[in-house]
Amino acid sequence: MLSLCFSPLAHGLESTGGVPKPVVAEPVVLPPSVPDPIEPFNRAMWGFNKAVMTGVIKPTSRVYRFVVIKPIRTDIGNFGRNLTYPGRLINNLLQGKWRGARDETYRFACNTTVGLAGIFDMGTRWHIPKSDADFGQTFGQWGWNPQCFIMLPIFGPSNERDTLGLAADTAANPLIYIAPYDFDASDPLTYLGPYTYFTYAVMYNNLSDSVGEYVRFSQAEMDPYSEIQYAWTFARANRVANFQVKGKPDKASLETIESVFFTYQDPEFPNHGQTRSARIPATGNNLKFTYWLQPGAANVVYIIPGLGGHRLSQNTMALAELVFKNGFSAVVVSSPFNAEFMEHAATAALPAYLPVDGHDLHVALTEIDRRLNQLYPGRLGSKVLMGYSMGALSALYLAATGPTNELSLVKFDRYIAINTPVRLLHGMDKLDEFYRAPLGWPVAERADNLENIFLKVADLSKSTLTPQTTLPFDAIESKFLIGLTYRFILRDVIYSSQRRNNQGILHQPIRNFRRAPVYQEILQYSYQDYFDQFAVPYYSTRGIGSPTAAALEKAGDLRTYVTGLRVNADIHIIANQNDFLLEDEDLAWLRATFPPEQLTVFKQGGHLGNLTNPAVQKTILEALANLKGLPVQSPILPTPKN
Repeated sequence: MLSLCFSPLAHGLESTGGVPKPVVAEPVVLPPSVPDPIEPFNRAMWGFNKAVMTGVIKPTSRVYRFVVIKPIRTDIGNFGRNLTYPGRLINNLLQGKWRGARDETYRFACNTTVGLAGIFDMGTRWHIPKSDADFGQTFGQWGWNPQCFIMLPIFGPSNERDTLGLAADTAANPLIYIAPYDFDASDPLTYLGPYTYFTYAVMYNNLSDSVGEYVRFSQAEMDPYSEIQYAWTFARANRVANFQVKGKPDKASLETIESVFFTYQDPEFPNHGQTRSARIPATGNNLKFTYWLQPGAANVVYIIPGLGGHRLSQNTMALAELVFKNGFSAVVVSSPFNAEFMEHAATAALPAYLPVDGHDLHVALTEIDRRLNQLYPGRLGSKVLMGYSMGALSALYLAATGPTNELSLVKFDRYIAINTPVRLLHGMDKLDEFYRAPLGWPVAERADNLENIFLKVADLSKSTLTPQTTLPFDAIESKFLIGLTYRFILRDVIYSSQRRNNQGILHQPIRNFRRAPVYQEILQYSYQDYFDQFAVPYYSTRGIGSPTAAALEKAGDLRTYVTGLRVNADIHIIANQNDFLLEDEDLAWLRATFPPEQLTVFKQGGHLGNLTNPAVQKTILEALANLKGLPVQSPILPTPKN
């Protein structure tokens, strides 16, 4: 579960040797993960675990949660944790954590007595701190640095140190030694007491509340295994993060990171959606989409995520929940820069040219709309296209070119663009600049400072954070985390495109079950490299009329479509003045192109960082008002989730 919190900020990387690099190698060297020499086996085991979670745990947990209500599930979890007190006591003592041993003893005493054998967590109510400790941590404190990542069946990510630690933790469980029968060396059935299996019942009980997020994470990421493998390195590292902020903070980039707080409020909301697929004529493949329909006829909002975003990404579903709770049906589809869209709906091998990417998106939305009308005749009212970040740029492109598009393509009654870039290549240059922010540190300090960023993220992922939390990052750190996030989106784009159409640029072979070497090579490419070395050569081979580098750049500039944008009164844009993707000239152009009733600019928020702000959500909902057949209504704004 740590990787679910960690994944917005880091993806997988393994240290490998002898990897061929481009002529100009990326100067920022990321901290290596625990080596993964048995990656094919681990990936196969990850696939097994995913199948079990998706096909067994998730469907049965719905029944379990219906029968066993939340308070009882919490009580079962409390009881199970209380029983494993001996292991925590032993490991706190072995690690020299005397205060931790004391606190766990206090908790065990009050939970066992006043808390009725641990059913009620009185220790937390009385503010007695927890001190979780296990044998894997103990071995790490004694100097054991893991050398082999291992994906265990059911138990998930581990390494050789923590695997042995898990065995020792199991041996420290007192239930093993309690049995209604005598031990018989000749009878294996007497080796473990029957009460031992209560531990696995508690594990299932606890998984029932988190398995939905696990499955969503595994579906939303192109390569969730690599994220888990990297996150586990720092989550289990035997090093303490330094939370001192040495440099001056940068408000815009800190606010941008706060976009991770924008999530759906109802934990069951993803489960209420339905996923189907629409056949794309040009590719012959089926593209998945997810939707939430109102019980009766309602206007529908089609939502396009940002650069590389999946239809089940956190921000996408948060927007879907926001509009759904306010009376709209919601439909979400993956970004044209996401592997799901690239491999099923794209006519080009790699995304880069907005006219092609935008047309492919429009065709996909048309087929999805046609499919929904077949399934639910008379249920879809006026149609809204809403996009954020790169999805907003795509939405505005369709708004500008809509009148000249084919008559058979779906028509939208409104376009809502949230935090759109104006110049795509300028935005990519900023992402490269942010990724290289650590070059501002002295060379001697750079490696330690980079590792400390990851340790801080790992520690923060274990805490309860809110939009009011002050994030402990200076300007270099916050910018790097943003650049890192988008750099690994680029990694996925390049890998997916070359798996589909290998241009012969990469030296390492593209394999599904051993990706670490090619990932290491791909990470040397910047967004500018992607444009120059992948996109331009690809389009130069497409024959007469292929766009030049200048044409590719011009096509990704909203100012190219200013005529169509100005005459479209159904466009609504929401922007932030301190969005790092926008220069002063871009904001000036937006203000000159769109009247005040179509453009709202907030002073703060960075890039997507203020979506939890009720004022921003109200503006989004007001942009949806007065559609055909929809009466004006008071918006229902969710309370920001901790």
